[in-house]
Amino acid sequence: MKQQAITSPFILINLKAYQQSIGRAAHIIAAAAERVSEESGIMIGICPMYMDIHPIDHHYDIPVFAQHIDPIREGAYTGMISAHAVRMAGACGSLINHSENRQTLADIEHCVRLLREENMWSCVCTNNVASTHAAAAYNPDFVAIEPPELIGSGISVSKANPEIITESVAAAKSISPDIRVLTGAGISTGTCVKTALDLGSDGVLLASGVVKADDPEAALREMISLI
Repeated sequence: MKQQAITSPFILINLKAYQQSIGRAAHIIAAAAERVSEESGIMIGICPMYMDIHPIDHHYDIPVFAQHIDPIREGAYTGMISAHAVRMAGACGSLINHSENRQTLADIEHCVRLLREENMWSCVCTNNVASTHAAAAYNPDFVAIEPPELIGSGISVSKANPEIITESVAAAKSISPDIRVLTGAGISTGTCVKTALDLGSDGVLLASGVVKADDPEAALREMISLI
């Protein structure tokens, strides 16, 4: 069993390294995620920066993912981070190969395996159908399809390129029906989220639509309003 069961639909918020998501600000978003999740019954997790993993896991009852791990075990690796280290901090999973922190196929495979050894969730980010198919071959728990040109654009992938969602879902499920698919890039409204789910996604990967909102809790409530 993983550290924490994750149900669908799953909303995962990547806090990145925005000024609006560091330290106390990360706690504001985590608290909002916990309240909305408890009230709606929809599982909502966050990916904070490394230094915020432990305090957020300690204070809030939500899944906490790392934003990245390196393909290493413990040892002489200055400036790198292992799956075991983020698990000890309180993370139950990690993103792999985000478009802002790309990794080689060999490193992706290694990271998926390291997370599995730590009994953690793996979420491999992909940018097209072919990379989704390739990532699925490593049997991660999730793949997250995010066309990089739409990330942070405010233009939803579910509207701009719905085919990449349906084809990515088909590609992942052709490898294993157990792999869950998240949709990201430009997701900023409840309609975007509902469309992504209607197209076969098991959830969404959010970032600036919540993190940079004037009221993150209100933005998150709107995101799930049509589920």
